Amino acid sequence: DRSCAKRRNRCTGREARALPAAESRALAKAKTDQAWWRDPYARESHMTRNAHDNSGTANSRPTCDKDELAAMNPLFLGVARSELGRPWRQRLSGPGLALAESLVQVEGLPDTLARVLAARGVTGPDLKAFLEPRLRDLMPDPSVLVDMAPCVARLAHAVKGGESVAIFGDYDVDGACSAALLARFLQAAGARPSVHIPDRLIEGYGPNSEAIRMLAGEGATLLVTVDCGTTSHEVLAEAMRIGMDVLVLDHHQAPVALPDVTALVNPNRQDDLSGLGHLCAAGVVFMALAGLSRELRASGHWGKHAAPDLLGELDLVALATVADVAPLIGLNRAFVRQGLAIARQRARPGLAALMDVSGLNGPLEAWHFGFLIGPRINAGGRIGDASLGARLLMLDDEISARDIAVQLNDLNRDRQEIERAAVEEAVAEVDASLQRNPEQPVIVAAAPGWHPGIVGLVASRLKERFRRSAFAFALDEGGAGTGSGRSVIGVDLGRAVRAAAEAGIIAKGGGHAMAAGATLHKGGLEAFRVFITNVLREAVDDASASDGLLVDASLTAASVTPRLVEELAAAGPFGSGSPEPTFVFGQHRIMDVQVVGSGGHVRVKIKAGDGTVASGVAFRAADQPLGQALMALRGEPAHVAATLSVDRWGGGERAELRLQDVAKAGLSTRS
Repeated sequence: DRSCAKRRNRCTGREARALPAAESRALAKAKTDQAWWRDPYARESHMTRNAHDNSGTANSRPTCDKDELAAMNPLFLGVARSELGRPWRQRLSGPGLALAESLVQVEGLPDTLARVLAARGVTGPDLKAFLEPRLRDLMPDPSVLVDMAPCVARLAHAVKGGESVAIFGDYDVDGACSAALLARFLQAAGARPSVHIPDRLIEGYGPNSEAIRMLAGEGATLLVTVDCGTTSHEVLAEAMRIGMDVLVLDHHQAPVALPDVTALVNPNRQDDLSGLGHLCAAGVVFMALAGLSRELRASGHWGKHAAPDLLGELDLVALATVADVAPLIGLNRAFVRQGLAIARQRARPGLAALMDVSGLNGPLEAWHFGFLIGPRINAGGRIGDASLGARLLMLDDEISARDIAVQLNDLNRDRQEIERAAVEEAVAEVDASLQRNPEQPVIVAAAPGWHPGIVGLVASRLKERFRRSAFAFALDEGGAGTGSGRSVIGVDLGRAVRAAAEAGIIAKGGGHAMAAGATLHKGGLEAFRVFITNVLREAVDDASASDGLLVDASLTAASVTPRLVEELAAAGPFGSGSPEPTFVFGQHRIMDVQVVGSGGHVRVKIKAGDGTVASGVAFRAADQPLGQALMALRGEPAHVAATLSVDRWGGGERAELRLQDVAKAGLSTRS
């Protein structure tokens, strides 16, 4: 019962408690140091600051001034200011060059792959573990997470007793995957789970009293919140008062004071020193289920029930990890690498159906989770039925899965139209604002007509276009509003929004370093704008000082082949915290610049001095500075920065560029 669980909590010394300020700061520092120095593949980015990661995640790490940065990462081809206004720097320099040569000579790696690995701090002794990340090597005992022991004990009690367990999830991909993962395991083990995903417009984010009372009325004796709940003090206290035990499995940034619940497992709570703060919620749920499976095996439960194939659920963990933009370091690399292998088998009807409706060509890659699969799951939570994603991922029936996948695909098309209109309005607003005050460190846009479900996407587009942190709010008639923010590297939005909530500037808010949500008081937009600007100004200045594009190596058009892309894939998976290698094609002539597709993509051909031509695309760039620069440079020699991919459209296979930046050849050193 609840009293037993709380006694266990006290006996282990893990009951949530308010830490003195000094102790809290010391724990936070120790946690940061431990998290990064436990992972040898994060050391290089730890020392050169995360602003160098072109793909994006943020954590507190050492900063450096411009002189130190120039010494560590000299300019590449002398480009001090590209057409997008940023310097290009060598990712690999100094001792890293010797390391790359060693990987070539001693380990027999291809030169380009060796440079990519050396730039990410991979040494010879680390090589095998990095190229073949495995859970058995990278996953610690689940008990390293604070409160995991009472959490596992309470879940085991529910399974053995066949209890009704209410799972309350978030309406995004991580929430859907976490809920589906937990529900499928508990049902196979003998419990009776049900899943509730809140309606974004009616219920909002996180647990709410009406839903909790409904779930209790349906017979649930245990409430498990996934991807939410860390700051839901009052609602979870109410759940405990009406007789439910409460478990929280979350990963969002946590305040010092936590809800008084049966167990709260969150690697980002301030007294947790596990070093697993990079996990998404589905990763935390997987850790809990690994602990639960061990507990049930020890008690003989699996002799009565067939043990579920927990490793077979890694496709859900991989999807959530990528879609939630969790950094692909350490354990997350193993989750995604092994989860991708499982997803490619198409054994889960829901995922297979989403791959089909999204028009996936060729083998599934990590980026497909973020750009094809994830947006379709999110579409239900944004503008439709928020429960569709979790339901789809739990299905075993292919026909039903196909029906829901088609619904989500249709909703995603509708979402794109709604988003396009809002982004146009937001860009016009921000353009006018920046003309009045071009030094704004943070963008805050708002309008009464925007759909609350797409404000995060609007913020993301504003961040991409104006290259600074951005918030977008949908306002109601009274001037209150719901909004989301998206950040640039090195600027922690989650911490700033939480500070705004604690100061009473906003009604509620929180999130991650790179993404956050906030609810405005009536008429509170300007107060929030002033507060967030003041809080983030210093961080923005620091991030701007080290802003730049890190380049792995020079290539020519002739070297762009499927074989090279396949070689580089060994260093993946790529994503947040593990940036795709960026290459520069120096002195290539820009050819055949065309706008293609409904998304405003720009397709380009570049021609080397030997006449070899390579094709590439700049996504959603037609009305962006990159697209405009490419148009202006048509027929001219230029330095082109890009990542590489394989295009399998139409059954063929060809390597192509994904353009990131461009600089005029001969004028590249201008500042």
